Amino acid sequence: MITLFSILLTLLIYRLTIFLAGKYPTPLTSPVFLSTILIIAILLGLHISYDDYTPAKNIMTFLLGPATVALAVPIYKNWHLLSKYFGAALIGLIAGTVITIGSALFMAKAFLFSRTTLLALSIKSVTVPVATEIGKILKVNLPLIVAFVIITGMIGAMFGPKLLNLFKIDHPFARGLSLGTIAHGIGTAEAVKEGEIQGAVAGAAMGIAAILTSCILPYLIPVLL
Repeated sequence: MITLFSILLTLLIYRLTIFLAGKYPTPLTSPVFLSTILIIAILLGLHISYDDYTPAKNIMTFLLGPATVALAVPIYKNWHLLSKYFGAALIGLIAGTVITIGSALFMAKAFLFSRTTLLALSIKSVTVPVATEIGKILKVNLPLIVAFVIITGMIGAMFGPKLLNLFKIDHPFARGLSLGTIAHGIGTAEAVKEGEIQGAVAGAAMGIAAILTSCILPYLIPVLL
């Protein structure tokens, strides 16, 4: 009963936040951010523990698999565009990946964070399944990695489109590439809302950025540390 209630609650809150985001478009009304806050508040108010919510979470997380695979459809439909800008996109992806890792490490060192926190921050811009596998290799605290990954995705979805607008970056390819590279799955979901091209490019960028991070990180960390 609690599982069914939790699923329905999550869906209803998400639909509500989508409505609020459309009516009052601000970073704080971003559906991913606002729905997370509201669901946590309601669960705490009803004394429903995380363990009680976990079965519902597992069901919804399982559905992410087909949803992720479905991203292949817009990628296939826009393959001509991806091929046209492949060279520039690859340069952008490599630069974005290196800068993301490097800036996280430099910031962590500047604030004298522990080595565990520093390494967890370096993996923050790839999707959770990939980040946790990299974390196992680096022997980093996995819950900490997941927290940084989700926070990064939320911030990217909340402020990414606004920053792109601020700098007058309006090309669908560039917007999708930025959101997918920096904010992984959550950023890709935001890109899909903007349009099919943005979603297709963000989906491809998310996957390639994860591969690049897996290849670059083992060599970049010793240098920067």
